[in-house]
Amino acid sequence: MRIDKFLKVSRILKRRTLAQEACDGGKVSVNGARVKPAHQIKAGDIVELSYTSGAVRFRILEVKETVKKDEASSLYEIL
Repeated sequence: MRIDKFLKVSRILKRRTLAQEACDGGKVSVNGARVKPAHQIKAGDIVELSYTSGAVRFRILEVKETVKKDEASSLYEIL
């Protein structure tokens, strides 16, 4: 799955276009490397998302195309 779609499906970011802009702006890194929106992710990858107020690091536990709102947080764990 693409990183921009995962960020939207997991509800870490609200919209996919916002996820694409974050990737293009260099605010998303996977396993220590900055990535483009089309970067393919898999379970076990460590993702860091930089905000103006700080950063969030999480490990991808599972990759699913769609999930319910209640199950979205089961796709990752905050580090």
